[in-house]
Amino acid sequence: MRVQIEGLDIHYSVEGKGSNVLLLHGWGANIDTMMPIFNLLKKDFKVYALDFPGFGESQEPKEIYGVYDYARITKKFIDKMGMEEVILIGHSFGGRVSIVLSSQYNNLVKKMVLIDSAGLIPKRSLKYYIKVYSFKTLKFLYNILFFWKDNKERMEKFYKKFGSTDYQEASGIMRRILVKVVNEDLEPHLKDIKASTLLIWGGNDTATPVYMGEIMEKKIKDSGLVVLQGAGHYSYLDDFRRFSVILKTFLLGGK
Repeated sequence: MRVQIEGLDIHYSVEGKGSNVLLLHGWGANIDTMMPIFNLLKKDFKVYALDFPGFGESQEPKEIYGVYDYARITKKFIDKMGMEEVILIGHSFGGRVSIVLSSQYNNLVKKMVLIDSAGLIPKRSLKYYIKVYSFKTLKFLYNILFFWKDNKERMEKFYKKFGSTDYQEASGIMRRILVKVVNEDLEPHLKDIKASTLLIWGGNDTATPVYMGEIMEKKIKDSGLVVLQGAGHYSYLDDFRRFSVILKTFLLGGK
């Protein structure tokens, strides 16, 4: 299904009846990665899943978006679907958007589930700064050594070789959006979240380490953290059996 929001063609899926649940995927992902949760919940809830602008089958933004822009688009989607209350389930980048929405619309968000959520500025080690400055130095030298080649083609080859995985896989405006969103610190919003919140983390998550979940548990008033040992950044896929039990217990009270 498709809907127009701010001139963008947004792709989404919906099935089921009952209370509204909105699934928000991570960076570089799409509706398909949320289908295991979608299929798990559609018997008990009316479940929506959307492709964020620039992902899956949704149109790319026409300007450089940040987290707050994605949250605005998502809120307009919620309004268009006629949801007066919603349960948000966000993975990674989808967690970022969920944090903004739940902190701004306390009466709208009934419950929230954050899975390996992004949103906090990570602790920076000396190794990180060495890597960043090495990247910038390499970029400078690359420009000097290959100044005679087409600039766009040259830099694309550079980013493919030396950039992070997410940065390598992004292109055009989405690459610039990625740079913006990863530098937006959402920690100040955590204290404003009133919705009952379940935090689910992979014990081996290296993209958003467990300590981030621990900070969120401390700062979000009504929250609890469950760590799935042995699981990584896609903890809900790595240990879907345990994840399913935990999620349904939180949402349905063990029914």
